[in-house]
Amino acid sequence: MNLILRLFYVIFSAFRGARLQPLDESVVEFRVFPNDLDTNLHMNNGRYLTLMDLGRLDLLFRLGVVKEVRRRRWNPVVASLAIRYRRSLEPWQKYELRTRLLAWDDRWFFMEQSFTRGGELMARAIVEALFVGPEGRVPPQELVDATGYPMEAPEVPEAIRRWEEAEDAILDRREPVTQGA
Repeated sequence: MNLILRLFYVIFSAFRGARLQPLDESVVEFRVFPNDLDTNLHMNNGRYLTLMDLGRLDLLFRLGVVKEVRRRRWNPVVASLAIRYRRSLEPWQKYELRTRLLAWDDRWFFMEQSFTRGGELMARAIVEALFVGPEGRVPPQELVDATGYPMEAPEVPEAIRRWEEAEDAILDRREPVTQGA
């Protein structure tokens, strides 16, 4: 199924789905189609990332903030993500994409996105994202407040803080990642 058709499916389903609060989980059901496959005949690793965009879109629609996001001309941006693939998704298998906010701070949203099939974890990702608008970065709390369910940010889990520190160390351009040359 072409991704544009999946996009329409997600939007249509989001309007029919229950409204979510900021820490609720969005669940979207998909099926592995032939154009999702790689040369190993399982879902391509890049397709997971593309579908994750649709999961985040479903979450935004079901949080009820899309109209406000569009009005303010805010655009979502993924800054970083880490994904672990556990099991293959084979042709024609049904699966669920689960998306939820874990926490946010003054700069970033931290989300978990999981692919499950029959209750079994197939892949899981941690996503660091933000919104930018005409004025620059949008404070995450401002978007959460726009949901109509204002709440304080949950504490960012220690594992995510360690992940950020590891990324900073790896991406620090002053020091090479590899030894010798």
